Amino acid sequence: MPVIRRLFALLLLGLLVMTVRPAAAADHSRRSCLTKAEQRAAVASRRAISLGRAIGSAHRHGRHGEALRARLCRHGDRLVYVLTLLARNGKVVRVTVDAANGGVISGR
Repeated sequence: MPVIRRLFALLLLGLLVMTVRPAAAADHSRRSCLTKAEQRAAVASRRAISLGRAIGSAHRHGRHGEALRARLCRHGDRLVYVLTLLARNGKVVRVTVDAANGGVISGR
């Protein structure tokens, strides 16, 4: 009897893994980040503001800190900067800035 339970548990685990992977792939396709060349082209064509302006916008909206990481990504049909900041209190904060107009979309 314990062998049947183990096989059943493995089967359920396999089904769970198969359902989680497509959801993760869908999320990745919804938000994909640009290469360095694509980033330069987006800024040059004025589809995106500069990284400095995006960080300044985050600071103006009360999200102060040192930039640890910055990515320019597609999010749905728009471009966004995903900024990772180290706040003065030592906490890591992630801020999403609209790359077209500098508006802060989210921050946590």
